[in-house]
Amino acid sequence: MNKIATLIMAGILMGMAPSVWAQEVNYDEARIPEYVLPDPMLMQSGKAVKSVKQWEKRRRPELMKLFETEMFGKMPGRPDYMHYELLSEDPAALNGKATRKEIAVYFDSARTLSMTLLMYVPNGADGPVPAFLGANFKGNAGTLGENARRWPFEYIVSKGYAVVTFAREDVDPDHHDGFKNGIHGLMDAGKERQADSWGTISAWSWGLSRALDYLETDDDIDGRRVAVIGHSRLGKTALWAGATDERFALVISNDSGCGGAALSRRRIGETLQAINRNFPHWFCDNYNKYSNNEEALFVDQQGLIALIAPRPVYVASATEDTWADPEGEFLSALYASPVYELYGKKGLAVSSMPKPEQPSLDGDVGYHIRTGKHDITLYDWQQYIKFADKYFK
Repeated sequence: MNKIATLIMAGILMGMAPSVWAQEVNYDEARIPEYVLPDPMLMQSGKAVKSVKQWEKRRRPELMKLFETEMFGKMPGRPDYMHYELLSEDPAALNGKATRKEIAVYFDSARTLSMTLLMYVPNGADGPVPAFLGANFKGNAGTLGENARRWPFEYIVSKGYAVVTFAREDVDPDHHDGFKNGIHGLMDAGKERQADSWGTISAWSWGLSRALDYLETDDDIDGRRVAVIGHSRLGKTALWAGATDERFALVISNDSGCGGAALSRRRIGETLQAINRNFPHWFCDNYNKYSNNEEALFVDQQGLIALIAPRPVYVASATEDTWADPEGEFLSALYASPVYELYGKKGLAVSSMPKPEQPSLDGDVGYHIRTGKHDITLYDWQQYIKFADKYFK
């Protein structure tokens, strides 16, 4: 079976029209076009950033506005009427090792839309504990069933961390519904959609911030030590949440690929044209003008990682996940490092792609590539916990 036929078959299995997937995909490094990577530390005026003050007062706001208006779309703030309800609590979960809680986060006073947080908090802690927070793909029940291997609750709890998750589709559906349902339907009712209106990635990121709002009220959780984490499209989500919400103390991108950690200008694996065509609801309408026009991008994805500085960030890849461009993910982490160094932090500790299962954990920018496919595994979690321990323990 040739490459195009394979893609068509994959698209059919995913419920997508064959015409969407019938396009050539490049996996050959020799065919990557020549490109010039914009410097995140070069202001729109052409002046170089020389100090933290210049970065925080001028360049970071410039970059944030560009990512907001040209890629992810503008998010609303926290709704005044948001409120919480404890739905269930089991103090003897995971064979007595954890307390399991379910919390409803209502986004409006009429309770027409909510997300349910599933929490596992280690028992016997001396005080509030650090936490990993991330959205999930298969619903909260799926984290205990078909998706349990991606959420090793007992292992994470054994290391002294709480785990908090919610179903992404509690916040917004992952299909192009014209932005009529989910949080878009609630928050944008009666509003005309603009070219920089928020897409679904922004909606999920917004949901992560609303989950953090709750965690700051929970006496079991230290809201100053919350790591936001995501895999694949939810890795893109975690990066944008970490960039827009500086309360997240650590940010983790697992196999986030195009629109996440991978450099778009490389045009290898998934491209902007493919992502905008196949998932038109993920980003704002303005992002379409960069399809097959990556050289016009205001900056590349290393700029997104740079927006997280000086807070620690971890980027991870997999050897067989060529669709997500592991090399491009690594390069983004590397090229974001000068902003960390501006703060006196240590960026990525290696300058060339490490071998599989040889993680780079010494800098404030972490990275690993593991053997295997597009997934989040126990090995990945083990590295994230080692990295988090440097800051949270």
